Amino acid sequence: MPRPDSLSLREARRVAIAAQGFSNAVPGPAPDSASETASEGLAQVEARRARRLIGRLGLVQIDSVNVLVRSHYLPLFSRLGPYEAALLDRLAYGGKRRSLFEYWGHEASLIPVEQQPLFRWRMARAERGEGIYGELARFSAERRPYLDAVLAEVAARGPLGASELSEAGRGAGGWWGWSDGKRALEFLFWAGRVTTAGRRGFERLYDVPERVLPSAVLDIPTPEEAEAQRSLLRIAARAHGVATERDLRDYHRLDVADARLRIAELVEAGELLPVTVEGWDRTAYVTPDLRVPRKAPARALLSPFDSLIWERQRTERLFGARIRLEIYTPAHKREHGYYVLPFLMDERIAARVDLKSDRKAGILLVQAAHAESHARPDAVAQPLAVELRRLAVWLGLERVTVTGGGDLAPALAGKISYS
Repeated sequence: MPRPDSLSLREARRVAIAAQGFSNAVPGPAPDSASETASEGLAQVEARRARRLIGRLGLVQIDSVNVLVRSHYLPLFSRLGPYEAALLDRLAYGGKRRSLFEYWGHEASLIPVEQQPLFRWRMARAERGEGIYGELARFSAERRPYLDAVLAEVAARGPLGASELSEAGRGAGGWWGWSDGKRALEFLFWAGRVTTAGRRGFERLYDVPERVLPSAVLDIPTPEEAEAQRSLLRIAARAHGVATERDLRDYHRLDVADARLRIAELVEAGELLPVTVEGWDRTAYVTPDLRVPRKAPARALLSPFDSLIWERQRTERLFGARIRLEIYTPAHKREHGYYVLPFLMDERIAARVDLKSDRKAGILLVQAAHAESHARPDAVAQPLAVELRRLAVWLGLERVTVTGGGDLAPALAGKISYS
């Protein structure tokens, strides 16, 4: 079949959903209780399936907010169904056989370890004080002997949290409430001189790459900067399915000038092909092996930091949904809630739910539920109730309770069933 040079909006949505790993069959019904979670492991996802999915996505964004569950655990659940959350920890922090490493991809991210050479250009720029926060760049320029001393301490004593540095290494508090030691470690992390060996709670434990990353990865020759950026754009293009220049560069937060040059080079080489998309006011790009699915029937609750929706302009173009993170919005000004998960249903974002884990009481709280303007609450409530129940059991919670308002809340409350 010849590759199309234009896509309808519906086709673009299907391409994007499939590219993001949502093309599998709709997951099965929720288990009956948390005891089934323990006894059967909720059909735990094998490590190879998780590795394959994260390889397809290219990276998973990390976030510390734990009102429901930390964000980086949700993308696998959304795409593969219930799995053992500790699996992700093993992939990321399980010794030298780990499959993932932490670095600045799309914000702080878990990235397949074999991609580490593709980020060495970013590490080299950080070492020169480029591409990092201005205050951190000034600190690194002014305190080089101190940075060397902190690195030596990590090399001698790591893995270490910032709080475990010696008194001389910790230094005084200041910018963002960070001690000098934390600032030093974060700069060294940007520069690739240290990496994340593990986490204690959510505190990052730093160590030198030689003790953390596989030697086979560290021994890979460093690619030229331009080729590394082209490789990252190839990953972004496949993860997007169809994407504008802005979408492609945002995926790994490339500079505008770098991305523009590299995209032009990939187009000239025939590795990216321009297409028009219905309703989009700018050129989009696809890979030559583009396939347009006939349907994309996924049903999934999405982390607010999910790679399907993290570029807000793209989300609005694809789904007609204006999604904003309201965590930092005063409560009385929030439209949908504090920690809001969009609900993907049959190729559209159909609803949004503000969720919280009440771990002590064993309850998944639905603090607000809103249907999108195109969706009927009575049509959304039952599928959403099933997904909420599955989420609750995966999180080890006993029941789901609708406590808040929103136009979808009454219908949803009527569909929630208890074991």
